[in-house]
Amino acid sequence: MKYLIAGLGNIGDEYAHTRHNIGFDILDVLAKTSNIHFEDKRYAFISEVKIKGRALILIKPTTYMNLSGKAVNYWLQKEKIPVENLLVIVDDLALPFGTLRLRPKGSDGGHNGLTSINEMLGHQNYARLRFGIDNQFHKGQQVNYVLSPWDKEEIPLLPARIEIACDIIRSFVILGLERTMTAFNKK
Repeated sequence: MKYLIAGLGNIGDEYAHTRHNIGFDILDVLAKTSNIHFEDKRYAFISEVKIKGRALILIKPTTYMNLSGKAVNYWLQKEKIPVENLLVIVDDLALPFGTLRLRPKGSDGGHNGLTSINEMLGHQNYARLRFGIDNQFHKGQQVNYVLSPWDKEEIPLLPARIEIACDIIRSFVILGLERTMTAFNKK
């Protein structure tokens, strides 16, 4: 059984380890714990990890956030992965820092990466793991906020939150969406 796990972010050193790139950072940790590396392929950095007999195709789109749907759709088709085996990892301004919410579907919530995926797939019925980045910015400063590095108070807390996100990914592929939501969304 195959799964596509898409961590959203932007390529380039200027975006590395910013709030908007939490999807990349989570997949980097998952890959590192499995001792695998990403390769630059069509529309994405890609890696594959096996967990309990399931193949996880990990992608970090190289299309930039606003065109994430191009990479997600391409790899779903190329790997012949059903959309119910897709999990998108994304930052979320509406959630407090470090809050993790797994959802079976939903609106884009104003997130350009999710907007792109919704447009390319023609629907919003796919699982997404939202990582709360909070909304501590002044009016008109949203773009600067999401593209900025984490605050010094947040940095020490990130590794534990990222590890839980990796646990959610593992649970999603082993136990399924509903059981994973029950286990993790209440925490």
